[in-house]
Amino acid sequence: MSNTEHGHSKIIQQVRWHDHHDPHHGEFHLANVILGGQDGLVNVLGVILGVAAATADVRIVIAAGLAATFAESISMGAVAYTSTLAENDLYHSEREREYRHIHLAPDVEVEEIRDIYRKKGFDGETLDKIVEVITSNPDVWVNVMMSEEFQLTPPEKSRALNSALLVGFSALLGSFIPLFPFFFWTVKLSIVFSVLIAALTLFLVGFYKARVTVGKPFRSGLEMAIIGTVSALAGYVVGLIFRVPTVP
Repeated sequence: MSNTEHGHSKIIQQVRWHDHHDPHHGEFHLANVILGGQDGLVNVLGVILGVAAATADVRIVIAAGLAATFAESISMGAVAYTSTLAENDLYHSEREREYRHIHLAPDVEVEEIRDIYRKKGFDGETLDKIVEVITSNPDVWVNVMMSEEFQLTPPEKSRALNSALLVGFSALLGSFIPLFPFFFWTVKLSIVFSVLIAALTLFLVGFYKARVTVGKPFRSGLEMAIIGTVSALAGYVVGLIFRVPTVP
């Protein structure tokens, strides 16, 4: 194999590797865990605070909390599944459109590739060689356009199901966090513990998210704790409005 052919092959292999190895795969899992866990925790906390404010019967609070827990988990998993399928459909739709474009208007698409790599700092013969190699293979050409122009990565066949299970299970775990105190203490005491535990959990999640991605950990944790707690307290206010009078 000549040096030129080797160079062409190397560029194509790098593009294909990027196509099948999503560098944001770990971030995808983290986002799903946070989405499911935070949503389950906040929603169920709001439900049980509202019910706890309306009645002093701990069994009713637990029943409402469990109903919300499983309904929320199944719903979140289903939404994650259908939304991921929609993303997959979008990818395949755009991919087919790009194949049509390079067939009907190749000159325009070649210039788009040239602009993409010119903005990356390439010029002269190097830029010409990159454009030549990429546009010599329709599959590589389309893959580059999908990843560089549309910021879309190839969907995995199992991604929709994995997303549904991950989000649903995370929502299930997150939902049990504010409900836990009601199994052991009185309603009034459990309300306090539930809010404190939920706020601490949200803070730790926000802190960790900022540590592994970007942002200020303490600020991120505090923001998540405040937003989640205030949102859930709306349920407590509604419960107070419809509070069941204590029978003397």
